[in-house]
Amino acid sequence: MKFRPCIDIHNGKVKQIVGGSLLDQGDCAEENFVSAHDAGFYGKLYKKNQLSGGHVILLNSKDSPYYEADRREAVKALEAFPGGLQAGGGITDENAAYFIHKGASHVIVTSFVFSGGKIRYDRLESLREAVGREHLVLDLSCRRKGDGYYVVTDRWQKFTEEKVSSGLLKQLETFCDEFLIHGVDVEGKAQGIDRELVKILSEYEGNPLTYAGGVRSFEDLEILKKYGKDRIDVTIGSALDLFGGSMEFAKVLSYCSQK
Repeated sequence: MKFRPCIDIHNGKVKQIVGGSLLDQGDCAEENFVSAHDAGFYGKLYKKNQLSGGHVILLNSKDSPYYEADRREAVKALEAFPGGLQAGGGITDENAAYFIHKGASHVIVTSFVFSGGKIRYDRLESLREAVGREHLVLDLSCRRKGDGYYVVTDRWQKFTEEKVSSGLLKQLETFCDEFLIHGVDVEGKAQGIDRELVKILSEYEGNPLTYAGGVRSFEDLEILKKYGKDRIDVTIGSALDLFGGSMEFAKVLSYCSQK
């Protein structure tokens, strides 16, 4: 299990928020932590610790007056750790190459691909043409509804018809290099991981897969390692001491590096 660091940017600042509280209207979100440091600080820190594969997420919509400030912050991180971080948030076939040019190893995409509630294979093809499969991460962040977990788009506000399963991941794996999946119902709450979702993800064997959402303790990491059969990487946000939480950064790195 590899630790994947994160840099979440909202309204031009590095933050940790409650994922399910994010609203486009008024650019609102319930905040757990607002950093005094810019994104470049975290990019340098992750580079120093050789933590490649982390995620820089622009949380405002492309139509938001804050999106440009988010973009500038994201570029600071990417330039501080060239080739070490992935960029997501408002990514399309038109701007994907820009973020790769600015230093992102991959771009992370959800809403552009899961548009109108369904998978747009034409858009997957155009993204693959724009940056190559090797630079693409598909984000299947999801929320519970009825009989399972369904991919949500537009800052996790809209449900799609796509149910998360090992079969769906297999269906999409030839279009991308990795998967990122937030358990949105527990995202930012530090109340424990979504075990049922992790069990579903553990059935998949293929591209690298990272889980985010609800990690609050080293016991959660142990559960994730067990339930995920040591194949699922992890992101920790609000619970990490870098973002005001109690889990020590150095101890997390040590734990995740253990075989």
